Amino acid sequence: MTQGAEDVIRWLDTLGSDDIGAVGGKGASLGEMTSAGLPVPPGFTVTADSYRRFIEETEIADELFEAVDVDPDDSAELARAESEAERLILDTEMPAEMRESILDAYADLDDGEAFVAVRSSATAEDLPDFSFAGQQETFLNVQGETLVERVKECWASLFTQRAIHYRNEQGFDGESVDIAVVVQRMVDAEKSGVLFTSHPSTGEPKLIIEAAWGLGEAVVSGSVSPDNYVIERETGELLDHTVADKKHLMEKDPETGETIERAVSEEKRTAPVLESDEIDRLVELGTRAERHYDGPQDVEWALVDGEVFMLQSRPITTIDDDADVRDTASQTDENDVLARGHGASPGVVAGPVRIIRKLDQLDKVSEGDVIVTEETTPDMVPAMKRAAGIVTDEGGMTSHAAIVSRELGVPAVVGTSDATERLSDDQPVTIDGDKGTVTAGDVEPTEAEREEHADVRPQNPVKPMTATEVKVNVSIPEAAHRAAQTGADGVGLLRMEHMILSTNKTPERYIADHGEEAYIEEIVEGVRGVADEFYPRPVRVRTLDAPTDEFRQLEGGDDEPHEHNPMLGYRGIRRSLDRPETFAHEIEAFSRLFEMGYDNVEIMFPLVNDGEDVRRARELLEASGIDLDKRSWGVMVETPAAALTIEAMCEVGIDFASFGTNDLTQYTLAVDRNNENVAGRFDELHPAVLSLIGDVIETCRTHDVATSICGQAGSKPEMARFLVNEGVSSISANIDAVRDVQHEVKRVEQKLLLDTVR
Repeated sequence: MTQGAEDVIRWLDTLGSDDIGAVGGKGASLGEMTSAGLPVPPGFTVTADSYRRFIEETEIADELFEAVDVDPDDSAELARAESEAERLILDTEMPAEMRESILDAYADLDDGEAFVAVRSSATAEDLPDFSFAGQQETFLNVQGETLVERVKECWASLFTQRAIHYRNEQGFDGESVDIAVVVQRMVDAEKSGVLFTSHPSTGEPKLIIEAAWGLGEAVVSGSVSPDNYVIERETGELLDHTVADKKHLMEKDPETGETIERAVSEEKRTAPVLESDEIDRLVELGTRAERHYDGPQDVEWALVDGEVFMLQSRPITTIDDDADVRDTASQTDENDVLARGHGASPGVVAGPVRIIRKLDQLDKVSEGDVIVTEETTPDMVPAMKRAAGIVTDEGGMTSHAAIVSRELGVPAVVGTSDATERLSDDQPVTIDGDKGTVTAGDVEPTEAEREEHADVRPQNPVKPMTATEVKVNVSIPEAAHRAAQTGADGVGLLRMEHMILSTNKTPERYIADHGEEAYIEEIVEGVRGVADEFYPRPVRVRTLDAPTDEFRQLEGGDDEPHEHNPMLGYRGIRRSLDRPETFAHEIEAFSRLFEMGYDNVEIMFPLVNDGEDVRRARELLEASGIDLDKRSWGVMVETPAAALTIEAMCEVGIDFASFGTNDLTQYTLAVDRNNENVAGRFDELHPAVLSLIGDVIETCRTHDVATSICGQAGSKPEMARFLVNEGVSSISANIDAVRDVQHEVKRVEQKLLLDTVR
């Protein structure tokens, strides 16, 4: 099959933003910048279609995609997939016509002698809602026929461990993403860096310039801490300027042409990189780029012989549209500051320090720890996901640590210079990702703050299509907007007790002080806020289920009974049935919501034990005038008794049953998960627990009753796999786990489908 040069090569000056499918995000962006008259070095692209034809014409496609179809959370499988994909691509000879087309275009660029940058450009890269940048490979100072091998290495980098893992997180599989390659004349930069036209975390109207000596790879990779300039966008005023200790730079070796790293001279290490007129020119170019693209931009730039070049401009994908402009005025006691750097990812968290100097130390990072390291690498991402915060010695706002932390929603402080020396393992610290400080001591966030900031990662709008619904748990109405952004199919658990506990009064005291109407409205407004965010997606509201020890802490709590073990005591449906006058107000709140048109609200009763509990609850609903033929209602399965009598509950007429795995596990195994002496025995995946869950699902399917899970175990991949295989109707996960569960469910369903076909 003969392939014309025009099918292999597209020159940048012929491209625009509509050509992403042909040349990837980077290629299309460079073409668009060239067309807009921005100063872009000349070059061409090897099209994405060339990559696709290469793997198909050489007949390696099936073997390639089979090799990379692995569990993205299994590091050993990822390593094998990367190795096999690299072998297949690099050991396969490129078709002669394709090779000739690439080298002919290179010869036209600069008489065949030019040093060029060779950069991957995935077709899903730099899209408005994703940041795939850096997931594939870049080669600098490439010359001659070596270019062909570098193109193949860019293709192979589509299947590195980090690229496979990242694509899976974002909902793209290897077969759906192609890759183009940008070949561009090198700029032997004397100075280089990045420019944000808005703050990359908060969206504040400030331009941020980062600058270092030599090639920009040192800044982008985070291997050097750059100078940092903050400019007021409207006035052009320089608001802040930090000169870093720039220990090394990257440049082209004049003899070999290879990119090398060398030490910066003593006089330049702490000297400012940019002069005022250079700052002005960068601000002007950044403003032009933002105006052209009509949105905040992340610009890579280089400066040589007084001339500024733009190497890339991509949308900033990590700004929270709903983020408030933050007050960054420091209120920190300077005596408590242990280290100071750039606030790269917003938020304030506390935790014990874990100094990481080598990759084999990553296993000491547990949930809630603060990673302190010289600089992060892609291999550290799994540990970064566990960490409460990140602190680095090196790096700026575009370093690996900064970009990944913003995407994970993990507060980060970068470029502290010496945090690894000033801090020590197990030391309790608080990091402020807005102010860029690390202070002594530990500040514990409230539950509301934890819930509100549970998932600040940009969410994936490409929602996997699954037969099993994936819903989200919501503890407080204030978290509803963030929960809705996860793309969940609805709310599997909205806890009513937090609406009541937030008043700091028991229900009886609140009614005594403010009246029945105020109490009902408190519930209506709380539920309504969540129902609005999710409409028409269902919102399943659990009636009051606070134990007596929580009520005793409120005003009016003196009237609560004293119980040796409140979790086994006067709570859930037991309390509701015993106090029908108070419970009637909760039911009235549901009636009003239905009258207001919130037909997406569902009612769920907690801690039922048998059909009799359910029958009595149903009678109270019917007595209030709620038409159960039109409204969805159901129960929690939290005790072995409920699991063993589920058929009787189905016969009473429930529409759904939802597993509360925390209680079900505790009561089945006789293990208090808060008791350190036996907490190690707490296991939601225990065969006895799974047996009960499986039996309930089977019985409910027989009676056409939906099943769900809203306990924390629903966020675990192992539990998700078990539930989908058993035929559960929906899984409700914590806010920060919805995306992972969506993809896990998709994988399991696809496997079941394939097994059926076979």
